[in-house]
Amino acid sequence: MINKVVASAAAAVHDIHDGASLAVGGFGLCGIPVALIQALYDGEISQLETISNNCGVDDWGLGILLADGRIRRTISSYVGENKEFARQFLAGELEVELTPQGTLAEKLRAGGAGIPAFYTAAGVGTQVSEGGLPRKYNGAGGVEIASPAKEVRTFGTDEFVLEESLTPDFALVHAWRGDRHGNLVFHATAMNFNPLCAMAGKITIAEVEELVEPGELDPEHIHVPGIFVQRVVHIPAGSPGSEKRIEKRTVTSPSSSTQTLPNLASSAGDPSRPGPHPTSEQGA
Repeated sequence: MINKVVASAAAAVHDIHDGASLAVGGFGLCGIPVALIQALYDGEISQLETISNNCGVDDWGLGILLADGRIRRTISSYVGENKEFARQFLAGELEVELTPQGTLAEKLRAGGAGIPAFYTAAGVGTQVSEGGLPRKYNGAGGVEIASPAKEVRTFGTDEFVLEESLTPDFALVHAWRGDRHGNLVFHATAMNFNPLCAMAGKITIAEVEELVEPGELDPEHIHVPGIFVQRVVHIPAGSPGSEKRIEKRTVTSPSSSTQTLPNLASSAGDPSRPGPHPTSEQGA
């Protein structure tokens, strides 16, 4: 088997060129390939077409490429956390293909599975299928590029719209663990779009927090097999370039921390109070 480990994030993205299409894993700021995105930024690559659930925030993730004018077009399902994104879109500087989230996930999965297109009920009867959804404005309030109408077909009694799959030039993903052969394991919610992007990319580059030797990963718990991955770069947690940010920090106020919760144990036999009440079959 081939040793797919490269020395640095910069070496991993060295051949990503101007105008390349990229599938980038993550959901919000969870599970995004921070080091690989930073390496792209440092390399001054531009005119990119990105495929990602969202486009980062104003100063993090894909947002740093966007703010520097490096992204020409993006295919996303959620774009509500980035003011610069909104400004560029409305000013006619950015082309946006807004896609239902489940459809975006299946476009990537189907691309990785070698399926060129599929039918889905999502978007039937809307501009997603009928066309006319603004993709790029002209800077004067008019629409320069609108989405085309898509094929709609009836199966049984319901209508479905034809969606084409995605096979971008490159995919950038973040994994918890990986081995030298490219087998990857993702942690908790960081699994989100990462496996789908990894499967879809023609060249998939994975940054991993923990690099292990082949055979150390349990074969039954590998999320993406190495056949889908061409390069692996080790970015240990806590090292420079591995920062993890919280998109929306929610904390408990000091006053609420002193509130007491209902005593469920004492209310177990009182049907007027919330909580489970044991029956004679369950026992007390």
